[in-house]
Amino acid sequence: MNRIACTLYSALLLFPALLPALDEAKLAAIHPAMEAAVKAKQAAGIVTLVMEKGKIVYQDAAGMADIGKKQPMKTDAMFWIASMTKSINATAVMVLVDEGKLSLDEPASKWLPELAKVKLADGSAPEKPITLRMLLSHTAGIAFPRRAPSDGAVSLKAYVASLLKTPLAFQPGTAYEYGFGPTVSGRIIELVSGMKYDAFLQAKIFAPLGMKDTMFNPDDAHRARIARTYKMDDEAHELVPGYNPFVTSDASVLHMTEPAGGLFSTAADMGRFYSMIANGGELDGVRNLTAKSVKDMTTPVTAGGKSLNYACGWQVNTATQRVNSQMPVGSFGHGGAFATNGCIDPQSGIVTVFMVQNVLVPDSGKPKDAFQHLVMEAAGIKVTPPPAVKKKKP
Repeated sequence: MNRIACTLYSALLLFPALLPALDEAKLAAIHPAMEAAVKAKQAAGIVTLVMEKGKIVYQDAAGMADIGKKQPMKTDAMFWIASMTKSINATAVMVLVDEGKLSLDEPASKWLPELAKVKLADGSAPEKPITLRMLLSHTAGIAFPRRAPSDGAVSLKAYVASLLKTPLAFQPGTAYEYGFGPTVSGRIIELVSGMKYDAFLQAKIFAPLGMKDTMFNPDDAHRARIARTYKMDDEAHELVPGYNPFVTSDASVLHMTEPAGGLFSTAADMGRFYSMIANGGELDGVRNLTAKSVKDMTTPVTAGGKSLNYACGWQVNTATQRVNSQMPVGSFGHGGAFATNGCIDPQSGIVTVFMVQNVLVPDSGKPKDAFQHLVMEAAGIKVTPPPAVKKKKP
């Protein structure tokens, strides 16, 4: 970088107003694109949000929150964000790392002794101790099958105890299988902090960031804002109400605080969380994490000698593996089971949040791709297409 370029770059950092603005005309194309997706029955309703350098530059709602009640989608609608919870959980772990109370690479049995007793299917002990990095990156061997706790019937403590009685799926650190390692790490947060898991998140992340609409168990007022879940009736080809396992029978019935996927939130709340991460752990003068911890948490891991595109609670776009095909290499975020998605481009400081409540809806990823494509176009960022998938010979 020459001297003139360095001077300009320094000026942009000192005076954010000099940063090139996103093209408003291209951002305006997002709403009709989302309405077209609704018309194509790829979703009942969609909320989209774009933030740059910690500020909202675009926010929109399209379609319906409840088709039967003819209730329009609103920008403050709440959604079950499912596995997007994993990124918040990992951030909570890193808060304790910054405080010197946890370490990603020491044996996690130091804080949860039961981890030293886990076995493989043949009854043998693991060759390597399980670490928090392994738990957060799904490389510990604590995998599926699912054990979905019923309404309020199981505590996080009891749930983790049951997980650790199941044989490991593989030697820790040798493979990747999406599973319940993050849930175990959530129990470690409770043990080390001396606080209930949800209380810790509230104190250390949600309150400092002003995330007033993010919680495990919405009260009646918040429940009224939850967007209806929809699935596709494959015979009628119509969107019909679907089952959401995390919406309890009523507000007084509390669900387990599941660190791997139990949170409800809004686009605005998640935008603030992602903006804090995009800004190296600080937002509006409040620091949640050190920049070092953000970098460590979002760096992809290796397992069995293979490079993965998964970090500690974050999915990362690498040169050879894309999670969000319309976002640049180096961007990172996480999706949720009902097609929600959040993504950060650390280079530009742009954050995208895409909220829907779809289960088994064909093409439900297409509006998200269209949204992110338009955002990158508005930013003037050219995204190199992901490598073509080679078809196997018959």
